[in-house]
Amino acid sequence: MIKTFFVSDLHGKLDRYEKLFRKIYTDRPEIVLMGGDLLPSGIILHRKYDDIHTDFINDYLIKEFTKLQTDLQDEYPLVLLIMGNDDPRSEEYKLLAAQEKGLWHYLHMQKHFYKKYLFFGYASIPPSPFLLKDWERYDVSHFLDVGSISPADGYRTFPLSSTEIDHNTIARELGQLFGETDLFNAVLIFHAPPYQTDLDLTAQEGVLVDHVPMDPHVGSIAVKRLLEERQPYLSLHGHIHESARLSGSWKDMVGKTPCFSAAYDGAELALIEFDLDDPFTARRLLL
Repeated sequence: MIKTFFVSDLHGKLDRYEKLFRKIYTDRPEIVLMGGDLLPSGIILHRKYDDIHTDFINDYLIKEFTKLQTDLQDEYPLVLLIMGNDDPRSEEYKLLAAQEKGLWHYLHMQKHFYKKYLFFGYASIPPSPFLLKDWERYDVSHFLDVGSISPADGYRTFPLSSTEIDHNTIARELGQLFGETDLFNAVLIFHAPPYQTDLDLTAQEGVLVDHVPMDPHVGSIAVKRLLEERQPYLSLHGHIHESARLSGSWKDMVGKTPCFSAAYDGAELALIEFDLDDPFTARRLLL
C-alpha cells in the first residue's frame, strides 16, 4: 500500500494548510501531491496577509514543511507540487530553491520516478476571463471561448516573448513533456481539468456575452485528448472550484483513466486520499 494525499487550490488559506499538516502528522502518508493555486491570490501576494507573514513561501510554506521534515524524519512524505493560474510565476524560483533543500519536487514540465510510478506535472490552463496570464496558454488553437481574455492581454509577473505567447499551446507543451513515453504507470498532475467532464463544469450555463452563450465546460481539450489517446494510470486536477457541486462528482473516468479533482468551493480543506496501488479506493474528505 502507498498511502497518498492529493490537495489543490488551497490559495494560501492558513486554516487549510494547518489541517493538511495535522493530517500528515496523524496519518503519515507516503506521498503528498499538490495540484496548484497554492499561494494567496496573485493580487494580494505581496501584501501582508496576516500579522506575522509577508512572504508566503519563505515565511510559511518552507518553514512549516521544514518543521514537518524535522519531526517526521524517515516518515517525511514525498511531496510533489505544481503552481496554478492564480500563483504568480515570479514566485517560482522560491519553490525551486526549496527543492534543493529536499522539501519537495517542483513538477511543472518535469517528471519524477518513484517506485514503479512515473509522475508528471503541468500547471498551465486554457485562456480564461482572469487577468493574470503567467500560466495561461492557447489550448489547441488560437480559438477563445466566449468571455475569455487572450493570453496576449492581461498581465504577467514573468516575462515571455510575444513569439512564445503566440505559438505556445497546451497541446504543444504536452507533446514536449510526454513525447512517446508509455503512460501505463504514469500519474499526471494537471491544474486544468479535462474538457467536458464532471471536473470542469462552471455556473456559466445560459450566461450570454454580447448575446453569445458561454460554454459551461472550461477544461482543456488538449488534456482531454491526451487522456483519451494515451490512457495514463491516473490523472489529478484542480482549478474549477464549483464543479463538484454542480456536476455532483469530484471524480470521473476518461476511458480507463480515473480522474480526480481536489478543487472545492467550500470553506473546508478538500483532501483526496487513496492507495496509489489501487486508486479506486479514493475518497474525498472535507476537513
